[in-house]
Amino acid sequence: MKDKIIVITGASSGIGWATAEAFSQEGAKLILCGRRKEKLELLASKLNSKTLILTFDVRDRKAVFEALENLPEDWKNIDVLINNAGNAHGLDPVQTANLEDWDAMIDGNVKGLMYVTKALLPQMIESKKGHIINLGSIAGKEVYPNGSVYCSSKFAVDAFTQGLRIDLNKDGIKVGAIHPGLVQTEFSEIRFKGDQKRAAKVYEGIDALTAKDVADAILYMTKAPLHVNVADLVLLPTRQANAYISNRKI
Repeated sequence: MKDKIIVITGASSGIGWATAEAFSQEGAKLILCGRRKEKLELLASKLNSKTLILTFDVRDRKAVFEALENLPEDWKNIDVLINNAGNAHGLDPVQTANLEDWDAMIDGNVKGLMYVTKALLPQMIESKKGHIINLGSIAGKEVYPNGSVYCSSKFAVDAFTQGLRIDLNKDGIKVGAIHPGLVQTEFSEIRFKGDQKRAAKVYEGIDALTAKDVADAILYMTKAPLHVNVADLVLLPTRQANAYISNRKI
């Protein structure tokens, strides 16, 4: 990974932050993308890597393309794109769900991921190399109660990843997705609008995955030999069987 250029969206916290740390330890050059500039600057200050900070919201199509189509010349030759940005908002049945929550999930988890990919594809196709890894979820494999739209967004990520892999096969570009189960980050706190007590209950009695666990798996995917593509990786805590069955400690 030394001196390879890695783009990480949603780098200001959680899995994105841990992924930046993992690649920094490998000597990669990092393009850190996110909405919170101060968090990205703090992350960059902690890394032993050359970094470039890009502040934009993946939901803003104009901002995405302006940032990524105007990279400095020595940052344009992207080796790996990690589409990590996205979140869950609310946990409600369809009939009572907040439409703004729906928009946030569809626009961020799906459209934002697509915008970033589209913006960086021309360079990858021209160079006939590259690796794209999309952050899916176990929710993109199985639907659970009250999560219909979040699950829909992650099913969409899975489908887009499969289609992208087909479309780019002739260009020598690897495309894969990683689908984590329970990961203890700020994910649930955001889903529950800052309700820390409710968020904490999600992880009670389970040795949940850490952001580093997921980052290490992403690094593993990128370090596979050139002729090997880890196309689809599901990562669960040992105590979690699927999206809604877990063996919680009493």
